[in-house]
Amino acid sequence: MVELHFIGLFNVVLALIFSPLLFGIINRVKAFFGGRQGQPLFQPYYDIRKLLYKGQVYSKTTSLIFVAGPIVSLASMIVITLIFPFGGIKAFFAFPGDILVFAYLFGLIRFLTVLAALDTGSAFEGMGASREVTFSALAELSLFVGLIALIMKTNSYSLSQIYTGISAETWISSGVAFILVAAAFFIVFLAENARIPVDDPNTHLELTMIHEVMVLDHSGVDFAFIQYAASLKMWIIGNLIVGLFTSLGGSNISSVIIGICGTILLAIATGVIESIMGRLKLVRVPQLLVGALVLASLAAILGGK
Repeated sequence: MVELHFIGLFNVVLALIFSPLLFGIINRVKAFFGGRQGQPLFQPYYDIRKLLYKGQVYSKTTSLIFVAGPIVSLASMIVITLIFPFGGIKAFFAFPGDILVFAYLFGLIRFLTVLAALDTGSAFEGMGASREVTFSALAELSLFVGLIALIMKTNSYSLSQIYTGISAETWISSGVAFILVAAAFFIVFLAENARIPVDDPNTHLELTMIHEVMVLDHSGVDFAFIQYAASLKMWIIGNLIVGLFTSLGGSNISSVIIGICGTILLAIATGVIESIMGRLKLVRVPQLLVGALVLASLAAILGGK
């Protein structure tokens, strides 16, 4: 049965307004470690606004798939925000099985992004698409197993019930499993958002790019949609981790504050990681993702006890 929680619209508004800020925080942290002034904190907003005023350029080899990719991806991310809880507040739409809708919408976004890259007929974008689907196979499996561990601990198939059902008492009995899930989700967070050590979002070398090479041919409004959808994706996957801790705040107000602060700290931690280490060799990335799968599997094993 579908439940409507109109207070859940607060979650949607929060994600739509503040998700691009995460990129700004990461860039500021990297600038600090590099001893540079860096970009303004709100530069991602300026970039998206600038792109919205630019026209699109389409290759003669592309079809409607290339045009539909960014639009459907952004629409799917907005739907995900409607079914995702934040800070102890249930999602606007909550129903048993919404966790599967959540996972498969992410799969749809990747599927269309890969198809749009292949639709260009570019060898470089095809190479990036190949790497994307290879690494995502392991990342998605880790995500699924981690979600299964949470289902086993909360006996619920709804994201809202799962994340609002995690309490201080649950942490006392299942804290180790939650920590393992959080660690697995953090690796997935870095992989899914094309961050170091899996990918470098700032690279311009096609031979080493994964995600960025797939969107090289997008421009104008299409690229704005891609950038905005990427910020929403970072916000949502980040709150898969932060949401495990927000219930410790008790009241909804405290949980929301913990959620916001936790999301900011996660962005800062991402900036620190990208400042103190380089990306892994491509042959090492699967090993990292298998490590995430092992952590999630251990959490699921503990969840069954």
